Parts: sequence; structure tokens; C-alpha cells
Amino acid sequence: MDGQATRLETYNAAVDLIERNIAARPQKIAYIDERGSYSFAELAARVNRAAHALTNLGLAAESRVVVCLLDTIDFPAVFLGAIKAGLVPIAVNTLLTSNDFDFILRDSRAQALVVSNPLLGSFKPILAAQPFLRHVVVSAGDGSHPRLEDLLGAASDQFPAAPTQPDDACFWLYSSGSTGVPKGVVHVQTSMIKTAELYAQPILGIQESDVVFSAAKLFFAYGLGNALSFPLSVGATTILLSERPTPQAVCRILKEYRPTIFYGVPTLYSALLACPDLPARGESNLRRCTSAGEALPPDVGRRWFERFGVDILDGLGSTEMLHIFLSNRPNDNRYGTSGRPVPGYEIRLVDEDGHPVPKGEIGELQVAGPTAAAFYWNNREKSRTTFLGPWTRSGDKYTESADGYFTYSGRADDMLKVGGIWVSPFEVESALASHSAVLEAAVVGHPDENGLIKPKAYVVLRPDVPQSEELAAALQQHVKAHLAPYKYPRWIDFLAELPKTATGKIQRFKLREKK
Repeated sequence: MDGQATRLETYNAAVDLIERNIAARPQKIAYIDERGSYSFAELAARVNRAAHALTNLGLAAESRVVVCLLDTIDFPAVFLGAIKAGLVPIAVNTLLTSNDFDFILRDSRAQALVVSNPLLGSFKPILAAQPFLRHVVVSAGDGSHPRLEDLLGAASDQFPAAPTQPDDACFWLYSSGSTGVPKGVVHVQTSMIKTAELYAQPILGIQESDVVFSAAKLFFAYGLGNALSFPLSVGATTILLSERPTPQAVCRILKEYRPTIFYGVPTLYSALLACPDLPARGESNLRRCTSAGEALPPDVGRRWFERFGVDILDGLGSTEMLHIFLSNRPNDNRYGTSGRPVPGYEIRLVDEDGHPVPKGEIGELQVAGPTAAAFYWNNREKSRTTFLGPWTRSGDKYTESADGYFTYSGRADDMLKVGGIWVSPFEVESALASHSAVLEAAVVGHPDENGLIKPKAYVVLRPDVPQSEELAAALQQHVKAHLAPYKYPRWIDFLAELPKTATGKIQRFKLREKK
């Protein structure tokens, strides 16, 4: 060593996503929410004010900040403001219970919470007993806690960015908990821009002229890319919806704001197709639609195309990989598959011993790429079994066709073995969903009178379709007509709705617990 300190590369994700727009398009509209519209220059000022507001609380570098905000301008301002200040925002599901929030606050050891006033009620029973939490800031609050608006109003709109490095922790997301206790997924500074450079720009084809709307919320990894890192990477305009994305609310957005890119999930697409408010082709301006979260039933994609003349590009992503790494493409869309690997990612399918499986056989999907999470917070054992060197285990079962398209076969813990033969629940669900009476379906394993596992289906019918034993029998025959007979559901239960996470994933473990 010559005594001169080695110069370390600095990279701050918030600076990158904001400054590229200030240089190119400061007065262009960046976000529209129910309160108004905000230019990129106004967004930059809000981000700087939020950075000051948080550091003025006395938060030191790398302190965690839980962000439980509705989808308004406050979310990107606080999320990016924390990152610019060298803090670590933790975006959390706004629909969790008090017990869930208690777990996350304790597990993350967050020192600050920024929360929308309508969500504060879920935190009130747990705040007094928090051992690490020092500050609670409320957006549009009643004054019982510091108000975000007051803190922003008192802060400067200039802020010197923290000299973070590319591999520094940037933000956390807690996994959706579709299989149990959520895990803190730690992402680094470069993860967001990499998803934009590898997927959004070359595959989705997002452009500055696009107006985008994501039904998936910003707290969800899918929504964070859709409505934050993707549009900011090119200077597109983003529509934010603070309320729940009901079919009626989404239809209103499609008609009123005419987005060119719409990001949805399979359950929502199915519900939209059954909604009388769905705009006609001439009432919308869609040019791209995507789906993730769960595999898209082929019938839903085909009916959407018949309605709008626009394919739904189904893809596979995960909280651990931050966004989509396996995807269909415009002019290369094969319904019933998740498409092909996004360039920049590697995919392999392996058996239970970790050996590659031949094409056409079911294997566990593992992925390698630059957006993989660093680790699970405070969960060394799960980190060691999920992150295998460059490879990340997805927990999904897939097959690969001879020409390189990947087809979903269910979660690793959802696969059924019937008569010694593996059966994919998703395959049976897709067959059920193709029946005109079915809105959505979920299939799990259930023991018969001899203790042998057989498929059992839980079905949500379309509006105005009555339940009956005759319909259940007809659905069983429908599956037999489309699949090998041994795959048909031996039992069919009708439900008003399926249990799901807030991100739309079916909680099959709850269905397996039903008697």
C-alpha cells in the first residue's frame, strides 16, 4: 500500500433514476395520482425534501425505514428519498395484519415508520411495545404523529446524495408469505436499473412516450419495477391508484387515462373480462400488457387478445430476483408458457438431487442473474438453501420444450403424484378455467378414503352462475376431455373467493388445511 486510500466506486440508485430525467425532461409529467400531477423536476424536489425529513429525525446511514404507503406520489418520494440519503427503505404490503406488521418491525429493527393515515389503525395496537422503532411519520395524518407534509414543507429541496456503492444494501422487500412467515429480501443499489435494462427496455419496449399503469402495487416487487424503476429509467409517465385495484377501478383508469402499458395479474385479467365496465377496443390505448405473480391461464390470454388485439405477455419473476427473468415477447408469445429466458439471465431445471433434467421433463427452476437478492435478513439457513452461489432457487416446477419455451408445472410443494405420476395443479386449473362457468380455480392434493392423494378443486364461478352438483360433474367431465383422465379433480368445492395474498397469489396452504 502506498498510503493513498483506494478510490471506491459510488452508485446511488435514486440519483441515477432521478437525474437522468432532470437532465433530459424536467417539466414532463412523471406521476399522476388522485391529488394531481407532478413533473420530474417536482419529483426530484420531493425526493430531496424526503431525504432531509428522514435524516433530520437523526437516522444514520443504513438505518431501516418501514414504508407502508398507499400508491400516491408519497411512495416514490419517500422510497427514493431514503435511498438518496443512504437509508434503507423497506416497502411493506399495505394489507397485512397488526401481527404481521409487528413481526416486520421487530425483525427488521427499523427505527422509523412512514405510513399513510388510513393504514395507521393496523399499527396502533403494536406501536407502544416496539423495541427498536423511534419515529412514526404519517402521511395526511391528524397530528397525533408528525405529519409527512409538514416535514417535507420545512425541508430544503436540495440534498447531497449519500456516497453509496453498487453492492450496498439499497432496499428490502418482505416476501408475500404465500407459504407462511415472510422473509426480508435484501436488494442492492444496482438491482432496480438492471431490471429496467434487461427486461423493461429490450423485452417490454418501454419508451418515454408511454403512459403506464400497474394494478400491482408499489410494495410488490413486480409493481416496484412497473411503476417506479421502469418508467423512471426512460422518462415515461405513471398513473398511480391509491385504492384497491378492483375491476371497476381499473376499467376507469383504462378509459380515463388511456395508458399504453398495463401491468396486471392473472386473477385480475380474468375478473376484468367478466366486468361490464371493461372498455371496448376503441376506448383504450393499450399497446403492451403483462402478467406475473402466477402463471396465466391460456384461455384468459386468448380472450384478452380477442377483446383488445393486444397479447398479454406472461412472465416469471420473484421477490428474490426483483422482476421478470423469464418472459414471452411481442411477436413471440406462446400462451400456456412463461416464454423464454430474458437475456442476461440463465435458467436451469434440476431434479431433487440437483442434476439437470432432460427437455420435456419436470424440474425445479433455478435462475442466475445480476438482480438476485444478497440474502434473506436474519435467516441464514434459508439464505443458504435458496441462494446457491450464482443460482437462486425459485421453488417453481417447470418443463422446457424442445425449442426452448418454459411451461409452469406448479410450486415445488404443490405438485401432486397421482398413481405414481406427477400431476401439475396448474394444468388442471387451466383446464377448469377454460370452462365458460368458471372465473378461477385452484387445485390441491387431498387424501381419498384410502389415504391416497388425489386432485381436489376449489372453484369460483362467474357472476350469476348457480352452484349445483350437475355443474360439478360437468366440470369434471370437462377436465377429462382436455387432460389425461387420471388428472381430473375427484372433488369440487365452490367458493365465493379464493384465499390470496395482497399481491394476488393463491394461498394454497390455506386450501390444503380445509377439511
